[in-house]
Amino acid sequence: MGKLILVRHGESVGNRAQIFTTTPHELALTELGYEQAQRAGHIIAKRFETEIVVSSPYVRARETARVIAEILKLPLEVEHDLHERDVGSLKGQPYESVFATPGYDPKRPWLWQPPDGESFEDVKKRVGPILDRLSRAHPSRDVVVVSHGGVMMALWAHVTGVWDDAHVPPNCGIILIEHHSKGYMAPEIIDGGASEKHAGG
Repeated sequence: MGKLILVRHGESVGNRAQIFTTTPHELALTELGYEQAQRAGHIIAKRFETEIVVSSPYVRARETARVIAEILKLPLEVEHDLHERDVGSLKGQPYESVFATPGYDPKRPWLWQPPDGESFEDVKKRVGPILDRLSRAHPSRDVVVVSHGGVMMALWAHVTGVWDDAHVPPNCGIILIEHHSKGYMAPEIIDGGASEKHAGG
């Protein structure tokens, strides 16, 4: 049985300010974010026998993954399509601006698409195949996947088949997804049990 160890990046400057940045691919980690990455790396080192670390291309995820990979003494690979949701015209706006945007449906938020951006359903279609490919490539090994709140929520929905109660982990929260030849097991929250109110960045 293989294990996919999903990790949200450490705290970024945008997370601290609670805004959707205008330059999401360049957003840096805070000092706390680097500390969170160190902690996540040591938790993973104690619990798993990992083979590789895979990361979103965005700086905040890539830096988190670099710290974890150094602790684990493992190679780091970047997956372009693991990047965070494109929030379109909401760039530069506070996280809370989502809830006041015309057309937003709090009952089915995963279907809502911000102007010029992606819905969470779009994100799921983009990132789900990456998880499937990694599980096939590493059928009996442990793989660390560092990404974003919205991506991890979409991966939760991809694995379970439902969006209801999809978990949004805090910064450097860890979710374990075990898999075998017949499919995925139910996701397990192993660090960061409280679900965030918003996926943020």
